[in-house]
Amino acid sequence: MSLKAVKKVSIIGSGLMGAQIAEIMARVGGYPVVMWDMNEELLAKGFEAIASSLKRFFVDKGKMSQEEAEQVMYRIKGTTEMAEAANADFIVEAVLENMNIKQKVFRQLDEAAPANAYLASNTSCLNITDLGGATSRPDKVIGMHFFNPVAVMRLVEVVRGTLSSDETTQLTCDLARKLGKEPIVCRDFSYGFLANRAYRAMRNEALQMVWERVATPQDIDKALKLGYNLPKGPLELTDMTGGWGIAVASEADSVRELGPEKGYVHPLIRMMVRAGYTGGRDKKGIYAFWNEILSKW
Repeated sequence: MSLKAVKKVSIIGSGLMGAQIAEIMARVGGYPVVMWDMNEELLAKGFEAIASSLKRFFVDKGKMSQEEAEQVMYRIKGTTEMAEAANADFIVEAVLENMNIKQKVFRQLDEAAPANAYLASNTSCLNITDLGGATSRPDKVIGMHFFNPVAVMRLVEVVRGTLSSDETTQLTCDLARKLGKEPIVCRDFSYGFLANRAYRAMRNEALQMVWERVATPQDIDKALKLGYNLPKGPLELTDMTGGWGIAVASEADSVRELGPEKGYVHPLIRMMVRAGYTGGRDKKGIYAFWNEILSKW
């Protein structure tokens, strides 16, 4: 299938990343988009996030009129029916970062989607070959990892499983370019792919410094931002993305891929997540955990 043959796109999951991917598919790609989630409440939050993103990044900056923003919203339809969402040419999964959950979703999509549909995952680290193995079309399964915020970040990691075809890889790269992104191709046996594999080490060292009370999370992030010209420090970025909860949810996979020395999450992450400081939409993270709990110990 060529990029011209992609007429309809679906996004599975309306959370932090799913909503943003739906927005860019509609806004830049011009596609009619179906966005799926488990219930209407989750979908409503996803649409609220899309409207907020359009206002913040485009309407308020004079890059788009309110009418144009409404047209983007009009291209996106919400559904709680997986069969409806599966009726698309290119489907991007963006559910919880857990292999068992993702494989279940891929089995459902494989059963319901047209035979020529492509199935992509926005996973930030999980093995694409394992996801493809849950389907009867592993050649049409690939990783398409966007970075947060999707409206701003140009990188898309196109992650090729062992059985992903050349056609699938090329189509995904072409789609990323149509969305104004810069695709890079990575093999899926690199856990965390490229960017997150390197970033994980930096974040873990920043966590260790918080654990040792070397400095506050704010000052550690400030040192890395000013010292290395990063737009956001690793701690505040993980607060924003909800990465603390994601790290715990995917721990079993990271231990399997990296071994116990590198795979287990830092005890500070586990402590925060157990207390509800997961980061992400409307949730507290390490900044709040330091101010409210850790600094008082």
